[in-house]
Amino acid sequence: MSISFVRWQPWQEVETVRRQLDQLFEEMVPLTRESFTTTVNRAVRVPAIELTGTENALILYAELPGFEPDDLDVQVTRDSVSIRGMKKSVTQTEPIETESSEPRSTNEANTTPAMPHVYTSEFRTGAFHRVITLPVEVEADQVEAVFKNGLLTLTMPKREDDRTRSVKVSL
Repeated sequence: MSISFVRWQPWQEVETVRRQLDQLFEEMVPLTRESFTTTVNRAVRVPAIELTGTENALILYAELPGFEPDDLDVQVTRDSVSIRGMKKSVTQTEPIETESSEPRSTNEANTTPAMPHVYTSEFRTGAFHRVITLPVEVEADQVEAVFKNGLLTLTMPKREDDRTRSVKVSL
């Protein structure tokens, strides 16, 4: 009976595991330009937008759930839209009121309500800033904004010289 020895090569095994992990991630998340942008935007927590156009205007929709109009700063120039926002934590802004009408001690009678201890929070909080470059120039001083149910809608009239004009061509 003969015994053959095989030399162990740990670095080759590490390389094999690395290739398998790379392949696994490529199958889970194909990196197209669109999916990469979506993944980055979710990680940075910027609002999702949709930009559409008519013959006379551009319409920008931005999803901003949980925001109030006072939390936002929207600025429009001829060629871009800037949206800034700040969302505070619920626990930072709303202390817990106690149900009891009687104070536990005389020292607690004049104290402010206690701030809660947060055990787990998946709420998205903090600041964001997003700049959207527009495909055509708009009349920045004529923009109409509507903010309802967490959806910001900006209707931006196109500049007169950027509107589609139809001219009859003689043959």
